[in-house]
Amino acid sequence: MEQTMSKNAKPLLMMKALVLAYAVTGILLLLLAYLLYKMGLGESQVNLGIMVIYIVSSLLGGFYLGKKIKVRRFVWGMGVGSGYALLLIAVTFLTEHHMRGDIKEMALLFFLCVTGGALGGMLS
Repeated sequence: MEQTMSKNAKPLLMMKALVLAYAVTGILLLLLAYLLYKMGLGESQVNLGIMVIYIVSSLLGGFYLGKKIKVRRFVWGMGVGSGYALLLIAVTFLTEHHMRGDIKEMALLFFLCVTGGALGGMLS
């Protein structure tokens, strides 16, 4: 028999998945900063590292949520990726008081996060 989850538990699990994704982001950004300090990475290497961090973080958030919800994992993973990207954009706007980069960069960020979350949901 398939267990059903209450509708109240799904938003809470989504929040937990987003917190997990942001915790992973914080840890990996600290690691990237350490590598920048020790190895003197260039700007292109740092930008690539940040993109990889976005993908890995949303992937882990989607994986966590897919394991917990167990139905339509792909869609829930995409939801985590979307929430992660939207929160990144909102925090950037609130801290810098303007949008950093152009619309192409924002679309790429959103695509990477949604794809990472969907992949995490599929792998769960």
